[in-house]
Amino acid sequence: MENHRNSSAQIGLFGAAGAAGQSIAAALGARGVRYRAIGRSRQALEAAFGDDPHADIAIWDPQDPSSVEAAAAGLQTAIYLVGVPYDRFAMHPQLMRNTLAGLNAAGVQRLILIGTVYPYGRPRHNPVTETHPRDPHTFKGRMRLEQEALVLNAHGRDGLATLVLRLPDFYGPGVERSFLHGVFEGAARGGRAQMIGPIDTPHEFIFMPDLGPVVATLANTPAAYGRVLHLAGAGTITPREIATRAYALAGRPPKLMVAGKTTLRVLGLFNPMMRELVEMHYLLTEPVVLDDTALQALIGPISKTSYDEGIRLAFAAAKRALSLHAKARA
Repeated sequence: MENHRNSSAQIGLFGAAGAAGQSIAAALGARGVRYRAIGRSRQALEAAFGDDPHADIAIWDPQDPSSVEAAAAGLQTAIYLVGVPYDRFAMHPQLMRNTLAGLNAAGVQRLILIGTVYPYGRPRHNPVTETHPRDPHTFKGRMRLEQEALVLNAHGRDGLATLVLRLPDFYGPGVERSFLHGVFEGAARGGRAQMIGPIDTPHEFIFMPDLGPVVATLANTPAAYGRVLHLAGAGTITPREIATRAYALAGRPPKLMVAGKTTLRVLGLFNPMMRELVEMHYLLTEPVVLDDTALQALIGPISKTSYDEGIRLAFAAAKRALSLHAKARA
């Protein structure tokens, strides 16, 4: 197993290559903090972090606790960002058990899990605070709940302090796993964007670059541990309004193809990933809107990018990507 370049990093990003990991890495680098980018693919890690002098790189196998231990050697804080395919959510609890075993063996002192709203199930009211019952009615929600329980129950054991930070849906420049990504691509191309509806219900999104500074602060805030905290977006907005603003930047009216729950069920007969989306469709009709008063009381006011600015930046990134692709084909 290939190990990290050196042991000077204090903070490790497990599952670093995704959008959340890159946001946190950028914030740590901006503060002059060394970090270890940990993932399964050296190629992906080198592409994302190879030019950052603050980054060490380590390869791991999250299904092997000894691999976790090797990747975590010398770290004080682990930030867990590991995603799994939508049709393999049953992996989440076992991967966390493996990770906790490896972190304990390595003597890591702090763990932050970047979580989701899935464990809440349908919201009983909005906005939702951290005291809202966790009552998931979906399989994915139950798997995320089990994952969270493992993390929270590990707090205070074997010298480990733990924190769960829950986020809403996200978007941002080049964030391909956002379900809004196709909107920015469609606007940049001048073509039709596929969306999952309904698209007129107010929803909450976090601009992914806003995540990094918050996590960088929490990593060194002892009072944050042993609990759950929320990071909310910049208010609510409808997906249609995001599309309208994105297409306006292109000087075009929106061209949208909206798939509702029935369409997803039909597509799911042929596409397993579409089938998995059906279970979580309730979040479009009954969105969870987070209250992050507790987080702001702990670390102070949080800088949040407005939807106008976030949409502008995401659209600009989509335009650049389209231009680079066109040049590469020329």
